Amino acid sequence: MHFLRPLLRKPSLNWIVVVAAFAVVYAALAVVAPRVAQAEALLLIEADTGKVLQADNATMPWYPASLSKMMTAYVTLKAVKDGRITLDTLFSVSAVAASQSPSKMGFKPGTQVTVDNALKMMLVKSANDMAVVLAEGVGGSVDGFSAMMNQTAQQLGMTQTSYVNPNGLPAEGQITSARDLAILARAIIHDLPEYEYFVHIPSIRFGRKVTQNFNKLIGRYPGADGFKTGFICASGYNLVASATRNGRRLIAVVLGASSGHMRAVRAAQLLERGFANNNLSWLRPALGTVDNLAPIDAAPPNLREEMCGGKRKRPASDESEDDTVASNSNGESSNFTFFAAGLQAPPLRPSDMLAAAPAASEPVIVYTGPKKTGTDLIAAVAVDTEKQTPPHRGKKARVAAKKPDAKPEASTEAKGAKTDAKSDAKTDAKTAAAAETKPAAKPAKPAGAKHASAKPDAAAPKPPEKPAAAAAKPATKPKAATKPKTSTTGEAKPSGDPKPAATPRT
Repeated sequence: MHFLRPLLRKPSLNWIVVVAAFAVVYAALAVVAPRVAQAEALLLIEADTGKVLQADNATMPWYPASLSKMMTAYVTLKAVKDGRITLDTLFSVSAVAASQSPSKMGFKPGTQVTVDNALKMMLVKSANDMAVVLAEGVGGSVDGFSAMMNQTAQQLGMTQTSYVNPNGLPAEGQITSARDLAILARAIIHDLPEYEYFVHIPSIRFGRKVTQNFNKLIGRYPGADGFKTGFICASGYNLVASATRNGRRLIAVVLGASSGHMRAVRAAQLLERGFANNNLSWLRPALGTVDNLAPIDAAPPNLREEMCGGKRKRPASDESEDDTVASNSNGESSNFTFFAAGLQAPPLRPSDMLAAAPAASEPVIVYTGPKKTGTDLIAAVAVDTEKQTPPHRGKKARVAAKKPDAKPEASTEAKGAKTDAKSDAKTDAKTAAAAETKPAAKPAKPAGAKHASAKPDAAAPKPPEKPAAAAAKPATKPKAATKPKTSTTGEAKPSGDPKPAATPRT
């Protein structure tokens, strides 16, 4: 920093410029400082020139995971451009394709899809089965297509890359680096400009299901227009991203991030820093071009224990990742950091941008079968939607489903019926017992008398109840008195007689 001392002796020099220059130099030194101890690789380049703006572990070998699908797309689209196939060519889902692990579309063997739809499903949903469908359709087999991928990688100068499968599922020998992935991204931009839209589709709709692009920058970060995400336990969370502002396009590569959210934050940080530093490039040390970065001869780091070990829930794929928004302490650069790097703070931090909902857009419709348009496309979408609709339950199924709720009611009703039956039985038993105590020759007592003689025994524990009942129901006895019962002797006695003759007891 001794070169700043002569400047500080000049009173006319603007102190803000001095402080800014100091901050820029400090940021530049931080950029070139190696971070080998950190299990993360970062790279930022200009798409047009290949000029390296930042490089950390950029040539460290790494497991590509689903970033392998970038090469699958490149080889497939080159076949389209060369006229060997078309976007409307139909490929069939084989048993091998159907057996791939998630993320996948899950089509049954024999299902047919166009190259166009398979590419969209593979690049947006990261469908492993669609990658195999394309590989078998273009290369005849997974091994044949992998050979084509490796040949293409050598032609592009991807000297640290080798492929074993088209989707990036864990396999020995599936290796790449941030350097090689940046070279591949540049090749897609320059060699296939007419098909580049495949790498920044915001979302797709298959039937009733809408899948958002796993690249969180799409629709959130201003100017974002590529490329692909990837994850396996050994590699961590990977992302190749690109964005364009004022006609200048940058490519950022992030390998080994701690989460799906953090890989997007890291990429946004790189891109934001690159755009902010555009006018001060002369202050940064020259890092050369991406092709000239020196490879590191080492084994790729294995992040399995860090990403999926212990109690940490293992994601099945990018589809089920934990995208919880990270706080500033988890690696988010503050506005001051961006000021130090480029003298201008962004209107929003990357985490703020990524926390927002993606910009509204109409999902791209994908479907099975041959190419369809107009009413045929509407019908195809209806068919796929119907397949996703749960089967309608019949009456028996609905009744069966309600049985658990109906049982308590039935039980309550049964208990009430039993209680009523017991009560009636007791009443009948008491009446019968009272009748048996009377001599056969004796005349039958009036109903009121019978109950009056029986009640003292039945209600012995509660003597006050009878007067209370009589007082509570004064109209009952006169009504009973109007219907006297006649004994066998023809003598009528009112049933309301307050003191009937005592019934002999045995």
